[in-house]
Amino acid sequence: MIKQVVIDRGIPFLDGVFPPEIDVRFLSPEEITPQAVRCADALFVRTRTNINKELLSGSNVRFVATATIGFDHIDQDYCREAGIHWVSCPGCNAQAVCDYVEEAITSIKSDKSELTVGVIGYGHVGKLVARMAEKRGYTVLLSDPPLGIGLSLEQLAPQCDVLTFHTPLTREGEYPTYHLCDANILRRCKPGTLIINAARGGVIDEQALLSQLSTLVQRSRSFERMRDKNSQLSTAIDCWEGEPKLNQELLKKVNLASFHIAGYSIQGKMNASEMCLRAFCEFFSLPILSINKKAVPLQGDSEKGWLLRITEQLKADPEQFEQFRKQYKLR
Repeated sequence: MIKQVVIDRGIPFLDGVFPPEIDVRFLSPEEITPQAVRCADALFVRTRTNINKELLSGSNVRFVATATIGFDHIDQDYCREAGIHWVSCPGCNAQAVCDYVEEAITSIKSDKSELTVGVIGYGHVGKLVARMAEKRGYTVLLSDPPLGIGLSLEQLAPQCDVLTFHTPLTREGEYPTYHLCDANILRRCKPGTLIINAARGGVIDEQALLSQLSTLVQRSRSFERMRDKNSQLSTAIDCWEGEPKLNQELLKKVNLASFHIAGYSIQGKMNASEMCLRAFCEFFSLPILSINKKAVPLQGDSEKGWLLRITEQLKADPEQFEQFRKQYKLR
């Protein structure tokens, strides 16, 4: 019998949906501690909560749902050894991320139609991004070696005006994605390439990116081409290594910067909450519960230029990364 559920209070639509006999506790990520989850049977979390032995050892937790696509914050080996079942929400916010990528491309590249867009990772998001790009008349090239699709990134990079990353973050296996976009790839990019990371922090080697951007600026100065934007890489970064602490030197140099909200939309959050709730009910053999659709978060700014405004906000006060993220009104 399930007695207690702990839920990250940043996950909407779950208030008032559980039977009264279940003790439901909504906590901030900082409050989800070993002591707080000791008596919990199930956890609903986001990426800010690391699911590992340190958190769960000695607890009653048997089920974990992360309301996110990514799951690198979950220690899969520990969960398997401890008999803890976990689920993520693949595809829940795919359309929101696709919209973010489209906004980034049109903000940097204006209304240019003769673009070649390289989509790295052909999962839920990658498919939508490829479809969006084709509808806009762009040439689309794909790279997803694990699926045997398209070109290698080394082959793709020199051909593209845009490289947009949509992979999970993995460090092991035949095709690790940690620092997938490294110095070697960056050197292969042609002048003016727009690089977008709306996947996971760590997919791009930020130190290599900073070095490349700095080198290009110095080179532009030496040849008096500072006004020639095509001589430099362009960048749109939503996911950062070491969040919420950012590489502030890199932040100063990127064109577009946001606080890991590419996937933040009302529909995406609704999908994630629904997927988590259904998996919870199935695991504990409960009647399927419905999310509370009346508890709709405030809708944020979706007008043209919203990404530029977010960039200005983050660059002005990078120490508020986490607070901006918490207060962000869903698109």
